[in-house]
Amino acid sequence: MGVGAFIEITRPHNCVLAGVVGLLGSIVAVGHFPPLDKAVLVFLVVTLGCAGGNTINDYFDYEIDVINRPERPLPRGAMGRRTAFWYAMVLFTVGLVLASFINLYDFLLAVVAYVTMFLYAWKLKPLPFVGNLAVASLTGATPLYGAVAVGKIGLAGYLALCAFLVNVAREVIKDIEDVEGDVTRGAKTLPIVWGKKKAAYVAALFAFATVLASFLPIKAGVGLSYLAMVPVDAMIIYAALLILSSQDRKTAHRAQKLLKVSIFLAVMAFLIAALVR
Repeated sequence: MGVGAFIEITRPHNCVLAGVVGLLGSIVAVGHFPPLDKAVLVFLVVTLGCAGGNTINDYFDYEIDVINRPERPLPRGAMGRRTAFWYAMVLFTVGLVLASFINLYDFLLAVVAYVTMFLYAWKLKPLPFVGNLAVASLTGATPLYGAVAVGKIGLAGYLALCAFLVNVAREVIKDIEDVEGDVTRGAKTLPIVWGKKKAAYVAALFAFATVLASFLPIKAGVGLSYLAMVPVDAMIIYAALLILSSQDRKTAHRAQKLLKVSIFLAVMAFLIAALVR
């Protein structure tokens, strides 16, 4: 068991992206870079939480990943399951200690988020739509976490709403992609209970709702700078049309990856709007 497995199981690119989104939430909220100490703490708390969440998810999802993700560290034997469990606990603990240095509200928000991650991986993920809402709420809370750290919500509130909506769409599409493994585990995800086609309609509905919500900042007084969101909306609509056209695993994978990219691009669009407002 090498050091590489400890890094790989956290899916570091996702964790760093989450940390950046948390930091950008602070910038979007106040319109400038926050104090360096808070910026570093926000980044680390979000990154460590994401790392712990991904690790504990792999611990509970071992049987599914043997089928759906055999290349991951646990299915291929690069790390033991017990080791993964305690590694996740260490990541969560360090994250909470760091969160206590930001402010009480961010500490409590981190506690709620970390507990939700554990519950999602343990019990909520197989439940129809409940798991989708849980993980989407966590994603929506990420920019809010950075905003709470600087004591102002601002445009980060609109960003959180869009992040929540688009992630509901992405999580449903991921369930469409993972139907084969989920069936073997006895999971009752939306595409298993309702069928892939109906699940695709639900995903598309939330994707289109994201596009509508993305224009709320304009109503709130944000100017033409917010046109940076237009190509992001186009990407979200394209992903929705893709999953409506076909629900095979390859198409679902492509659609959910497009939505994943759109999340980061949306943050950048909000950032531009906040800085030039």
